[in-house]
Amino acid sequence: MAAVTVGFDKDAFKKEVKDNVRVLYRKNLEEADNLQIFNAVCFAVKERIIEDWMATQKEYEKKDPKTVYYLSMEFLMGRALGNNLINLGMYADVKKALKELGVDINVVEDQERDAALGNGGLGRLAACFLDSLATLGYPAYGCGIRYRYGMFKQQIRDGYQVEVPDNWLKDGNPFELRRPEYTKEIKFGGYVAVDTDANGRQHFHQEGYQSVKAVPCDMPVVGYGNRVVNTLRIWDAEPVECFQLDSFDQGDYRKAVEQENLARNIVEVLYPNDNHYAGKELRLKQQYFFISASVQEAVEKYMRTHDDIRKFHEKVTFQLNDTHPTVAIGELMRILMDDYKLTWDEAWDVTTKTCAYTNHTIMAEALEKWPIELFSRLLPRVYQIIEEINRRFVEQISQKYPGNQEKIRKMAIIYDGQVKMAHLAICAGYSVNGVARLHTEILKNQELRDFYEMMPEKFNNKTNGITQRRFLLHGNPKLAAWVTSHVGDEWITDLPKIKKLAVYADDEKAQQEFMNIKYQNKLRLAKYIREHNGIEVDPRSIFDVQVKRLHEYKRQLLNILHVMYLYNRLKTNPEIDFYPRTFIFGAKAAAGYKNAKLTIKLINSVADVINNDASINGKIKVVFIEDYRVSNAELIFAAADVSEQISTASKEASGTGNMKFMLNGAITLGTMDGANVEIVEEVGEENAFIFGLSSQEVINYENNGGYNPTEIFNNDGDVRGVLMQLINGTYSPDDPERFRDLYNSLLNTQSTSKADAYFILKDFRSYAEAHERVEKAYRNEAGWARSAILNVACSGKFTSDRTIQQYVDEIWHLDKVKVPKKRESRKTK
Repeated sequence: MAAVTVGFDKDAFKKEVKDNVRVLYRKNLEEADNLQIFNAVCFAVKERIIEDWMATQKEYEKKDPKTVYYLSMEFLMGRALGNNLINLGMYADVKKALKELGVDINVVEDQERDAALGNGGLGRLAACFLDSLATLGYPAYGCGIRYRYGMFKQQIRDGYQVEVPDNWLKDGNPFELRRPEYTKEIKFGGYVAVDTDANGRQHFHQEGYQSVKAVPCDMPVVGYGNRVVNTLRIWDAEPVECFQLDSFDQGDYRKAVEQENLARNIVEVLYPNDNHYAGKELRLKQQYFFISASVQEAVEKYMRTHDDIRKFHEKVTFQLNDTHPTVAIGELMRILMDDYKLTWDEAWDVTTKTCAYTNHTIMAEALEKWPIELFSRLLPRVYQIIEEINRRFVEQISQKYPGNQEKIRKMAIIYDGQVKMAHLAICAGYSVNGVARLHTEILKNQELRDFYEMMPEKFNNKTNGITQRRFLLHGNPKLAAWVTSHVGDEWITDLPKIKKLAVYADDEKAQQEFMNIKYQNKLRLAKYIREHNGIEVDPRSIFDVQVKRLHEYKRQLLNILHVMYLYNRLKTNPEIDFYPRTFIFGAKAAAGYKNAKLTIKLINSVADVINNDASINGKIKVVFIEDYRVSNAELIFAAADVSEQISTASKEASGTGNMKFMLNGAITLGTMDGANVEIVEEVGEENAFIFGLSSQEVINYENNGGYNPTEIFNNDGDVRGVLMQLINGTYSPDDPERFRDLYNSLLNTQSTSKADAYFILKDFRSYAEAHERVEKAYRNEAGWARSAILNVACSGKFTSDRTIQQYVDEIWHLDKVKVPKKRESRKTK
């Protein structure tokens, strides 16, 4: 099933693990604790990675291929050890070697903390893309920040989300390499000085600035079975001068550590709360910090082996993963003009052939805009450049649409006191892509329509994908082995080959095997829930799962309101024929997002009531999984029966959780939104449960009005009963007003926002009816197994290998590089 290890020497590996324990900890293996054994194993594995990493770099130096730099604020990598072992083809061998040492590989893997370098789908997509780039053999760097505490570690206390630091680096990071030789200086603030040379040309340079050092730490990204090891480069910050002793001696203790604090703050956390000015400033600093470092290094790396910076774009492309890295456009222009003395037109030509932009959201709030005062003060030279880009772009708009001030208002990069980063990315990028077909069409026809009309050739779609190597091969080994036993192992690097599984969908024996594997995975998750939540769940119940970032448009609120509705039905009619269900939630809410955090409290309050009500005989259980992350996601996807993908139609760009559930044989219950549309196309609507308004219906209501949630409240007694429970103390007897803001958001009572902006009440009945279809379908085990197997069989389109190949063919134009096989193979023992 896994890639074949060339000459794995089991005895040598065992000796290396024991030697590492002795050298690192001055202990014998028998005396070492699990964490120490984990580190010893990682360093033994790292030695084999380093060999391939060096071979890959040598091949890149020899072939001089074009390289993509994937610039992203987030890389949600998950644990590294198991994934590296699988891609090296060593997992089974290492498992056996460790077993002979009396060590359980699962216990070893569980010592690793998830790398806290990302939060949601944006970061996990970036991680999947790096895996695919390496597996397909394309030269790539991922570039981001080495956050010390991630976004936060989520704890649930008294039902509330509490954010605590995610100290993932506490015990070290055995796979990373610190590369101080590539340290860069990053400048903030000050002013721009201008000199004029003898030819009358002006030269600009920054003065009076504060600066920090950016120090790269490299993490290997191992391709599957091909010896290719690419690099995730995450930048750490250090002060230019660590400690000012003279200030300390004079009693100015704050100034003594001022530079150290500046550096530390930049890399402390992902997405600091920006509900205040200081938070906004820190976010912009973070973005410029890793972008400036990455662009500087990309240019210097190119110039080490080339002599004409004007051809930079022939060997380098920058992919901007959403608007966060867009400052790369201004920074590349700055370096080309100020450091390499290119003219504006020369620098613009290079920049506009180098930068490409991926849009990840239709939500206007996520299209970043910076106050001019903040941007110009923090990045004075880059702001000057963006101002000039804007001046020229506005001229182009005026030429194409003479006298049309409305076009300028909608499209200008700088307008109304703001710098609009999405507009900059579209103006300067040579490609603008959406991440699902529906999303791209909405961008072209709605949100970015003016830009599409002016420059249609830039716009294209790249439907997202996931890596099957982590989310099936590693995350669900029982199902992976079953798939391989039926259709061979080509699916590991060519997921569409999994389509051959479809012939088994009607096979009774295959159906029973599949459902047994699902049951075993549900037992595994039930054990996790018992250990972490103290809740007993029935593995024979329907596992109905919604795990994703918490946002109002993703409608976790709709889900829990429906659970309340089902509970009310059971209480009213205890004898009703009701198939047991376990509703599983997992989500982090942004620290400053009040309604999202209140929704988490509601879910947990409902869980407390329902889970402790003996009268319903365990027919409903509600579980909120604390600190949702990649490692527990693998357990959840494998165990799910129903995949809740219930965002308001037109709001979700793509979604990738939907694909992970599908790959693991869960059936989608969802709206026709994002990639759900394409999932249904692949598997057939009869093998999914679709409900709710269409995206066009939502857009029509938003543009033309005509929806009044109060009418539903007045006319639907079940809905009214559920909503009244938000404010009558049913789930908050100590404070009946606790969930008032959620109630208000749906009915616009004392609220400044639009009533039920995400159409929860409008879709409620359709959602409840879809759940009835789920229950009916699940009672037919053979029919359910058939649909679930077909979901797995039809998941081939949704591999990130396909997505990356489309980026390569249609945007980046990279060439594959093959790393030669090892000449000598050691004897397998």
